[in-house]
Amino acid sequence: MNITVLGAGAWGTALAVQAASRHPTCLWGRDAAQIASLQAERCNQRYLPGVALPTALQLQSDLDAALAHAAGGLVIIGTPMAGLAPMLQALPANLPALWLCKGFQADTAALGHELARTWRPQAPAGVLSGPSFALEVARGQPTALVAASDDAALCQLAVQAFHGDSLRIYTSTDPVGVEVGGAVKNVLAIATGIADGLQLGLNARAALITRGLAEMARLGVALGGRSDTFMGLSGLGDLVLTATGDLSRNRRVGLLLAAGKPLPQILQELGHVAEGVYSAGMVLRRAQAAGIEMPITATVVEVLEGRLSAPTAVAVLMGRGAKAEAEG
Repeated sequence: MNITVLGAGAWGTALAVQAASRHPTCLWGRDAAQIASLQAERCNQRYLPGVALPTALQLQSDLDAALAHAAGGLVIIGTPMAGLAPMLQALPANLPALWLCKGFQADTAALGHELARTWRPQAPAGVLSGPSFALEVARGQPTALVAASDDAALCQLAVQAFHGDSLRIYTSTDPVGVEVGGAVKNVLAIATGIADGLQLGLNARAALITRGLAEMARLGVALGGRSDTFMGLSGLGDLVLTATGDLSRNRRVGLLLAAGKPLPQILQELGHVAEGVYSAGMVLRRAQAAGIEMPITATVVEVLEGRLSAPTAVAVLMGRGAKAEAEG
C-alpha cells in the first residue's frame, strides 16, 4: 500500500517514519527548503532531533507528485487544524484520507468530520488520534491509537498501514467522540499546567482531570458522540497524557501562564503549535450553542484572553457553588 503523509511537522514525520518501515511512503512538506534539508540530513532537526529518517522514506515538496504517489493507497493529513480544510480540498475525489490534527477550526468552530462532510462528502474520511507524543512514536516506543470513521474499510486501511510491534491501532465507528476528545483535552491540559505551575498539588491535578473529563463527555454526547468513547484512548487516555506529560505543548503553555508570562511571548518561545490555545474559544462556542456548561474551559478562555490571571482563575473555579457530581 502506498502512503502519503501531508505535513512534515513532528507528528506527520513520526508517522511517516513508522509507515516507511513497511510500505512505500512519501512525506510532503510545503516548504521546499525544509524538504531539501530533510533530504540532505535525513533527519527533521527542528521537530524530531536525533531521529533518523529511513532511507526508504521519500521526501517531496510538490503536492501533485505526493498525491500521485498515494493513488490507490492512503493519505494521512498531518497539518495543524488550520490547514485541514485546504488539504481536504486539494485531494483527489475518492482518495481515502485520515487526519491527525486535534481541534476546532478557528473561524467556523467545525470539527474535522464536519469539514470533510463539506468538502469531500462522498470520499472515505476519518481521524487517527489517541495518547501519543510524536517523539516517542518516531522512536518506536509502544503507543496505541484509534482510527475512527463511518467507513469500516478506511479503519482497516489504517490498521494495515500502521499496526505493528510498537504501534497498536484500534478502530472506532465514533469519529465525533474521538474528535471531541482530541480537541477538548488540549484545553484541559492548559488548565492542568496552570495548576501545576502554581504548585497547587496532586489533589488539584486529579480534580481538574476528572472534572475536565466530565466536561469533555458532556460536550461530546451533545454533539453526537458516544459516552463510552470518552473512557477510551482518545478521551481519558489522551487527556491524562497531555495533562501530565512533560512533552505536552499545551501543558507547557499552562505552566508558563502560571509563571506570569504573556501569551504572545509563550507562543514565540514554544516554536510549535499548541492547538489548545487556538481551539479553546471554539470549544466554548460549541458548548454554549449546545447549552452545555464547561466551567474549566470557560475559565481557560478567560486566562488566554487576558481577562483573568492564573491565580484568580483558580479562585473563580473554587468559588463555584456546590452541586451533585453528575450535574457538573
